[in-house]
Amino acid sequence: MSQATLRTGRLVLAPLAERHLPHEIELDADPEVMRHLGPPRTREEVVARHRERLAVAARTPGLGFWAGHLGGANGASSGNGEEGEFVGWWILEPPERAGHGHDRAVAEIGYRLLPRFWRRGLASEGARELLRHGFDDLGLSRVFAETMAVNEASRATMRSIGLSHVRTFHPGWDHPLPGSEHGEVEYATTRARWLASGGR
Repeated sequence: MSQATLRTGRLVLAPLAERHLPHEIELDADPEVMRHLGPPRTREEVVARHRERLAVAARTPGLGFWAGHLGGANGASSGNGEEGEFVGWWILEPPERAGHGHDRAVAEIGYRLLPRFWRRGLASEGARELLRHGFDDLGLSRVFAETMAVNEASRATMRSIGLSHVRTFHPGWDHPLPGSEHGEVEYATTRARWLASGGR
């Protein structure tokens, strides 16, 4: 199964491609964006990450990274000339960390948006569509997300799409970020729970 293009009321989520590299460079170089992820990345570092991101889709049919732009199913825009503007990226990918096994029916969901699009409900809008896609179209049985415990904004997005707190854990970091002493959190939901909630 090839990676699908997805649409919401305000977003077009297109499979990550070479043309998106300049946007990834802008995103990963922003200190606000990278606050809970690590130091801002150089162009060379982002190019290497870009190759890794593209490889996810090649390795696991249907999963991967999506670049999000304004202009969704209803052709919605902000009315300020932002139609088609890059918002950020979303992921639905196989687990990378230990403890999740190698179950092909499990995937990790995530998102990274430019600061000017924060607090507009776009992160949850895109993530909710990926959740639907994962359970409805790809037949996943479980989707989870992880972030630093102090990242309240990301945790709020996880809760808003129906994920529940599973655990707080303390991985060993070579270069811990401020707040890392509070650990990381995992949120998750299952297909059964998602269906029981009406697919919301």
